[in-house]
Amino acid sequence: MIRRYFSPRIKNIIGILIISMLDVVIIITVFYIAIAARKMIIPLLFTDVPVFSLRWMHYWWIIPVWFVTLLFQGAYTRRFTFWDEVKMLWKTAFYATMIIFAILFIGKKGEFVSRATIVTMFFLSLIVLPVVRIQAKKLLFRLGLMKRKLLIVGAGPSGRLALDAVRNEPNLGYVVTGFVDDVNPAPGYINGIKVHRYIERLDRYIRACGIQDVMIAKPELQRDHLISLVNNLQHKVENTLCIPDMTGMAVLGTELRHFFHYQTFAIEIRNNLARPLNYLMKKLFDFFISTILFILLIIPIMFISIIIKITSRGPAIFRQERIGKKCRPFLCYKFRTMYADAEERLNNILETDTAAKDEWKKYWKLKNDSRVTRIGKFLRETSLDELPQIFNVLKGEMSLVGPRPVTKKEIEEYYRDAANLCFSVPPGITGLWQTSGRSDTSYDERISLDSWYVRNWNLWLDIVILLKTIRVVLRREGAH
Repeated sequence: MIRRYFSPRIKNIIGILIISMLDVVIIITVFYIAIAARKMIIPLLFTDVPVFSLRWMHYWWIIPVWFVTLLFQGAYTRRFTFWDEVKMLWKTAFYATMIIFAILFIGKKGEFVSRATIVTMFFLSLIVLPVVRIQAKKLLFRLGLMKRKLLIVGAGPSGRLALDAVRNEPNLGYVVTGFVDDVNPAPGYINGIKVHRYIERLDRYIRACGIQDVMIAKPELQRDHLISLVNNLQHKVENTLCIPDMTGMAVLGTELRHFFHYQTFAIEIRNNLARPLNYLMKKLFDFFISTILFILLIIPIMFISIIIKITSRGPAIFRQERIGKKCRPFLCYKFRTMYADAEERLNNILETDTAAKDEWKKYWKLKNDSRVTRIGKFLRETSLDELPQIFNVLKGEMSLVGPRPVTKKEIEEYYRDAANLCFSVPPGITGLWQTSGRSDTSYDERISLDSWYVRNWNLWLDIVILLKTIRVVLRREGAH
């Protein structure tokens, strides 16, 4: 019924109203949960707890502060990818909390409002707001609300890449209705999406299909043709998106610098990790998180060490020389997952099994590795074998997130010119390679991912990789 009787604009407005009302409900719910937590938990920890007011007149203004902050963050006017939406909501929670504390200080309302409640509300909102909001958007999309019809100009490799990118980000709410290109002969369909001929007929397709947004993914277009196309589309659709050919270049954290008098702009690409403040932030983040992890995991580390010692001879923790920042060697810690005669077994396997030799050459790992102990197989599948690397992080030799720690032989054989870039930062316990297939990723892909990470680093990227690592480890994706 919703799909049939309402125009796309009305459906979008209905969706935004529902999401905005849901946000208010979430904020109020989180607030009352925080109040309940304050009443139940704080008295158990502290005996001398100040009494604070529970009257609504002292708290009502908190809701508008949150809602206005959401508005200023573009929560109802912009479309976000999954991780960008999480980032936007986390920033909203931080800014709203800071504004609330500022109002409490300036307005001298601290005696009426519990600061512990505000802090609890902040931490709860980091989880509740993204989870509920993103799931609600999925439901609205299924009902046909807030979706946008997208037409892609270009049916070549860039157009196919654009289709994959849009489909892998359902949180954007785009529905690709077709391609338009001048290729001859034109492919009939690409992954089930029809390819239309002749870019000159673009206006007709836009009117006939009710297109709202157009994405230009055709880098081979001549400059004059591209300018004419964009200027024409700007008055026909709500948004025009252009995908430049920047493969291999840094894309995160780039900014446009406009030169208005000259009708042009420059793309500013920063070397984030070369800035001392950014590098200090990364080091402090590593130290803070790894210290918490050490406190939480020291008992499991001791327990696993005992099991390894009982089940096979040899040390519980295996130390191997790896290459660190600026290509300096260091001893990397891991739980021992192999038998004591692992080297001899490997040589025998590579001499007698051609398929295993090819697999080793490509991945530097074996899927069915007879050198691995029974407990070692479990540790590898769950990535628990890497827990001792927390000590490397605390010593400053490694980072929580970074390029793979590799041997000198791997650098000489595979990295070559990419080594200086990849190891301009400390290697990490996890990284893009681990969240992109892990052992199923080819060596060239690993190097490409490590290079991309260094070029595109920012603190939010580290947070995203850590969160994605938890999911990958729990699902045991690509581990062997």
